Amino acid sequence: MGRTPTPVTTPESLTFRSDVTVELVKSSASDADVLFAARVSTAGEQSLDELKKDPERSKGLINYLMRDRHGSPFEHNSMTFFISAPIFVFREFMRHRVGWSYNEESGRYRELQPVFYVPGTDRKLVQQGRPGKYVFVEGTPAQHEAVSSTLHESYEQAYAAYQKMLAEGVAREVARAALPVGLYSSMYATCNARSLMHFLGLRTQHELATVPSFPQREIEMVGEKMEAEWAKLMPLTYAAFNANGRVAP
Repeated sequence: MGRTPTPVTTPESLTFRSDVTVELVKSSASDADVLFAARVSTAGEQSLDELKKDPERSKGLINYLMRDRHGSPFEHNSMTFFISAPIFVFREFMRHRVGWSYNEESGRYRELQPVFYVPGTDRKLVQQGRPGKYVFVEGTPAQHEAVSSTLHESYEQAYAAYQKMLAEGVAREVARAALPVGLYSSMYATCNARSLMHFLGLRTQHELATVPSFPQREIEMVGEKMEAEWAKLMPLTYAAFNANGRVAP
């Protein structure tokens, strides 16, 4: 029996987005986790009592650990996020290796869906200055229109080429080579508070940061959403992170 041809996707069936999504799907993370890990140094097995106490009474210890960069107590917790973002965001994301685990959807094992990134009108488009000392400024309406129309056309052609190869019986892992990095993908990312703080220190801009960072806006959007979820889980640790210049311990 012959292979059933893959239906051809029309331009109208492509989806264009300018956002990212982050969902906290599982967590075991609290300020008490920092305290029992820290107090084992002096209290031994009695440090487990910290799990039954109000962490608020020991926020000074958390601040001390953060300030003096005693980092290992911040590793005894876990957060798993489900993230949907353009592929180019994930390629930056996976530069972060220590304290992170990743599993991303595979173009080898499933047909990739026609969902593509087009920057929103609030996305700064123009880079000014030399490498290492540049800023991004607003684009003109004409530039925004050029970006939008060019990307739409490129994505439509790329996805049509992908489907053509699939219809010819070409393996998904080969046909995906036609697809651009503006295609949306999804992944699970698991980290602890220490690794997340390091990520946020590099991938977000913040007025309290003592070390400036210049992230690409799209990965910063992911970082901001992850930060909001973490802040609710570990409010004392989050406050100490901000109070001490947003530098990972």
